[in-house]
Amino acid sequence: MASQGHHHRPTLKQSNKSFKSKHASKGARKAAAKGKPAIISAPNTSARKAVDAGAKRIRLNQQSQKRDAKQRAGREDAKFFTMSSNGGKVPRIVSIVPLSPTLSGERLVRGLLPALGLSEADIMGLDWDGRSSFVTAAPRFKSSIHFNILPPLQLFPALDAALTSDIVIILLSSADEVQLEGEAILRCLQGQAGAVTTLACVQAPEMSPLAGSAKSLVHKSLLSFSRYFFPSVNKIFSADTANEAILLGRALCETSPAFIHHPDGRAWLVAEEQPVWSAVGSTVTGGDQPVVEPGLLRVTGTVRGGRLSANRLVHLPGYGDFQIQEILAALPRSKELSTDSPLVCLSSPGADADDLTANNVPDLLANEQTWPTEEDMMGASEAEMDGLAKRVKRVPKGTSAYQAAWIFDDDDDEGDATDADVDESGSDMSSAEPTESGKVIHLETPMRTAHTSLGVNTPHYDQEDELEDVELDERTEVHQEMTAEEEEAEYETYLRERERAQRDDINFPDEIDTPRHIAASVRFQRYRGLRSFRTSPWDPYENLPLDYGEIFQFESFAATQKRVEREAREEGVALGTRVTLVISNVPRQVAIDRAAGLPFVIHGLLRHEHKQTVLHFAVQRNTEYTEPVRAKDPLVICVGPRRYNINPLFSQHVRGGGKGVNNVHKSERYLKPGATTVVTTYGPACFGKLPCLLLKQGSRAELPDLVAMGSFLSSDPTRIIAKRIVLTGHPFKVHKKTATIRYMFFNRDDVQYFQSVELHTKYGRTGHITEALGTHGYFKAHFDGPIQQMDTVCMSLYKRQFPKWSTLFHPPTGSTSQADFDTQMELE
Repeated sequence: MASQGHHHRPTLKQSNKSFKSKHASKGARKAAAKGKPAIISAPNTSARKAVDAGAKRIRLNQQSQKRDAKQRAGREDAKFFTMSSNGGKVPRIVSIVPLSPTLSGERLVRGLLPALGLSEADIMGLDWDGRSSFVTAAPRFKSSIHFNILPPLQLFPALDAALTSDIVIILLSSADEVQLEGEAILRCLQGQAGAVTTLACVQAPEMSPLAGSAKSLVHKSLLSFSRYFFPSVNKIFSADTANEAILLGRALCETSPAFIHHPDGRAWLVAEEQPVWSAVGSTVTGGDQPVVEPGLLRVTGTVRGGRLSANRLVHLPGYGDFQIQEILAALPRSKELSTDSPLVCLSSPGADADDLTANNVPDLLANEQTWPTEEDMMGASEAEMDGLAKRVKRVPKGTSAYQAAWIFDDDDDEGDATDADVDESGSDMSSAEPTESGKVIHLETPMRTAHTSLGVNTPHYDQEDELEDVELDERTEVHQEMTAEEEEAEYETYLRERERAQRDDINFPDEIDTPRHIAASVRFQRYRGLRSFRTSPWDPYENLPLDYGEIFQFESFAATQKRVEREAREEGVALGTRVTLVISNVPRQVAIDRAAGLPFVIHGLLRHEHKQTVLHFAVQRNTEYTEPVRAKDPLVICVGPRRYNINPLFSQHVRGGGKGVNNVHKSERYLKPGATTVVTTYGPACFGKLPCLLLKQGSRAELPDLVAMGSFLSSDPTRIIAKRIVLTGHPFKVHKKTATIRYMFFNRDDVQYFQSVELHTKYGRTGHITEALGTHGYFKAHFDGPIQQMDTVCMSLYKRQFPKWSTLFHPPTGSTSQADFDTQMELE
């Protein structure tokens, strides 16, 4: 017997050779380097050191080239404000954003003007009383500044000014804290114009100026607050004293703005004088009051951001897109405009000028055999008028009109007009007709048979014998006003229901109960089963709504974007030129609303940016907004200078931003925090990585709440947003891999209708329906492994969703009265 201390010596010793990297392929070495300069292995130490030294020299040379290019770009930007623009230097645009109602931007400017080198006579000679936008010289710093004084706590003027400003001054109070409205403006400025140069300035009350240690503490606190939103802020300025005003003036005139040349080649123009509107034709009398036709609007300013061409359209925030009639060379600021000195035309529309056509007009009656008669039109009018009061709903037999009024057609598709039953006439999709050398194509009413969308190979189930139409009379509904307490209670109940629905969506995603009063084959007839959500093919041109016949689709969006941006950098009036822009067909209301003196901004558009298409934005939810945001809720989207009322769709964002194999993306019922979500809506095309904001008007707040922020992703009408529903069942009897399932369906015909759809369980098993049992919806299913009694059997069905049309958002403006505007026109 062997002793306990004896250990048998192992006889099997194996040592594998390590893999030699010198035998690696070129692709393997390139992947391992990840873009770094290749280092060739050397047989001895001296050669390896020489190779390392050469790689270091290459790296240092690349860094030096980048540094020189950055310094050269900085010198070019600084030279931009010293170049001559028709007799004067290009002014720096400085916007002042007060964050408290007690602050005064006018008081800040009045204290700053002497520090710029202006005498009392020069200050008195400035004609800026009552105006919030004016240009002044800065003789001490050999520069000029275009001030934009914004009203306190006004979001949309602040956003307009921040997009077109060289420097934004955040005006803070030394006595009052920034309230929620001010923080909302800062958050929106951070999301929309984060690259703009920002300065923080403090203003003390006139009766209690800052001094001594209190001043140091206030500046330190405000600096920490400003850096939370804008980390580039490194100092708190002030203009309460003469020395502090000189420091602020030097910072305004010598700081090199970070955003002069727009990367996409877009141009903008800020009016340096009051815009002039003039009528073109005669006044048309309509009823008791005369109706003024659209006229010409003349705006004088300096071209910024990129070249401005008369062939492209311009956008006026809040009013839409307009055509340019001509671009004239503006006279120097020192000369007065006279009739005997004609202005030189710098650019005029050519043959390829953009028009105002936004939607394609499909020929809906192309396949019709007869034209509607007058009797048919009269009958349709009577039916339409009768439909305003009466509505027909299909319900099971024996249901009264009172009961039918409480039956919802689809809780998840409430108010969704795009989910209505499509035409089942079987018309084929016509081919798309290319325009402009095949760069832009439009879809002509592509429709297909609705029965083919289910994807289930089972016979059609006829429910006409069990359903009937019930006519609901809605004229008897009388609106009753509630008291303030009842309205408050109703609103609190509504918020609790929304929060409960959001929690249910998180805990039980996409799960719904199969209705018992209507057959599942009828209720879910527009859904289809997919063997693999990621790889199963889905034709993007089947069962499209009529709205898709009115939009435009780019054959190659990336190639079109490159061509459009190249045109913008090569065509039009050069950057820094002072011009007078003549815009045609502008309503008189535009000049009336802007007569209050707010900064008047004009944004140039790129080619095709007026065409309606499907837009996708990648956004992230604002962490400070806690209320549920459901898909198709009314929101306001700010895309660069444009703002629209939308009812968006939410969908998942594929990692890396790609389309995947079949370009199918799962829709989301709610905008979830902590994840990137794709927002889809109809809207005019846009190019580049434009920033976007999602705003929602609160019920108790004057300013809208910031819901999410992000940037433009792509324009792709073929991106499929698939809504998923999950029908669940309970294992009634289990025998290894076979089980009897109940409560997923409630009749035998539904089991046969969905028999070809694949099943899965929450514990990871997959299976299929083998046979129907009885007449109450029980069925037998077989799975790929043993199933547990506590498991849940699921069936996933999918349906494509389509966005809704967007409308132009009109922000509130501080407009003047018609009489004041008429007086101003007479004086001009």
